[in-house]
Amino acid sequence: MHKVKNVLNCFPKQMVPAVKSDLDDIQHAGTRKEAEAALTVFSEKYGVKYPKGVACLTKDQNAMLAFFDLPGEHWGHLRTSNPIESVFATVRHRTVRTKGALSQKTAKLMVFTLILAASKKWLRLKGRNQLPKVIEGIKFNDGAEVTDDTKNRAA
Repeated sequence: MHKVKNVLNCFPKQMVPAVKSDLDDIQHAGTRKEAEAALTVFSEKYGVKYPKGVACLTKDQNAMLAFFDLPGEHWGHLRTSNPIESVFATVRHRTVRTKGALSQKTAKLMVFTLILAASKKWLRLKGRNQLPKVIEGIKFNDGAEVTDDTKNRAA
């Protein structure tokens, strides 16, 4: 999400809706190849006139497309920063209301308590049964687990 905002800052305001649509095509592609193809189209479409925007997008291409190497069930969680932002919005809202009336110790306690309270409302991770596989280092390709059968078919 932050990468999209950084790229959009490199374009004139009147172009933002069209550029955002093209960025969504990259972000919501079904496979890595589709995402790379959409990225190539984006680069060709905007590269000549807006090289800074294209450079901002392509310099972190591997990191940006890394979620294709994780379970497909996790993609929705990885494409958004909302859970993180909403927790910190709660903390920020409460600390602003106290207007510096807290000591460092009580501020830490309040932040911990607010995050603990917010955690009770968190939704469970989709595909949480895949987490042990990710931790073990099992490979995924375009959201699907790579098995020995998959490797043999590709050969």
